[in-house]
Amino acid sequence: MPFSKENRVSTLNGILFVALFSTSAMFIADYPFLKSLAISPLIVGILIGVFYANTLRSKLPEEWAPGIIFSTKTLLRTAIVFYGFRLTFQNIADVGLSGILVSVIMVTTTFIIGYFTGTKIFKFDKDTTILISAGSSICGAAAVLATEPVINAKPYKSVIAVSTVVIFGTLSMFLYPLAYKAGYIPFSASEMGLYIGGTIHEVAHVVGAGSAIGELTAKNAVIVKMLRVMLIAPFLIILSILIARTGEKIKDKKRVKITIPWFAVFFIFVAGFNSLNLLPAGVVNGINSLDTFLLTMAMTALGMETNVSKFKGVGLKPVYIASVLYVWLILGGYFVTKLIYQIS
Repeated sequence: MPFSKENRVSTLNGILFVALFSTSAMFIADYPFLKSLAISPLIVGILIGVFYANTLRSKLPEEWAPGIIFSTKTLLRTAIVFYGFRLTFQNIADVGLSGILVSVIMVTTTFIIGYFTGTKIFKFDKDTTILISAGSSICGAAAVLATEPVINAKPYKSVIAVSTVVIFGTLSMFLYPLAYKAGYIPFSASEMGLYIGGTIHEVAHVVGAGSAIGELTAKNAVIVKMLRVMLIAPFLIILSILIARTGEKIKDKKRVKITIPWFAVFFIFVAGFNSLNLLPAGVVNGINSLDTFLLTMAMTALGMETNVSKFKGVGLKPVYIASVLYVWLILGGYFVTKLIYQIS
């Protein structure tokens, strides 16, 4: 046991080791150049972790390894739960039915298209396909992290999925404002907010793209994006049920047990509690800062468990899948946003 009397100190040393790397990631991500690109500490953390894993990882005392595993699993689930403090149910009312419909439709269709494309057309690994699809459809790296324990995927597969999010999310952050200002996207500022929030990968990328256009666009974009984030919970629960049912096998005359991702349920409860505005804004901001650090620790630890040798043979299929999803997010998202905005 990681926290048994004889292992407790070593496990805590491993957690502290991850925390030190994560602190460095927070400082690096705060550099003006990286901030201008909306590169979050999560992304910096995973890059630092991967670099360490493929250089000095063999020097790490083996007794510290449980601390790294603890960070990739328990700390991750805790961070996802506290992610609910970034949301309130009032956000839903602010964008109305149109924002809800755009969020639900884009999350659902993007994931289905990604899963079908990856498993049926490109014949790619199911776990990695699910992670790429979740990252593209919901909220980037955070969605990948939240999905990984539900499907019990290997850490390197999450790194692949996060890489696609970084590539296409960053591209979107620059492409959307340029296309809008050049007149290629005939949306009002309000519509553009729905479009950005419903189709761009990371929250940071949404903020960057929306702010480059205007205050109203940024506000609507962030709210719609957070609605997509809120869909993590039902998504994970449904995914867990589907995995159990499609993977049902008769083993000792018993069916595979459905595992409910309780951290996703608690995520909703936390968002509901946050909606009551019982905590001062300063306290909530402090919780969100701590949560960002915990997510960075999870990403850093994930990187520490990723060896580049595991990428051999993967090829460009992840990029192909993510590219198909990116085309759908841009084109499909445009028509979905236009239709929803007209009928609502």
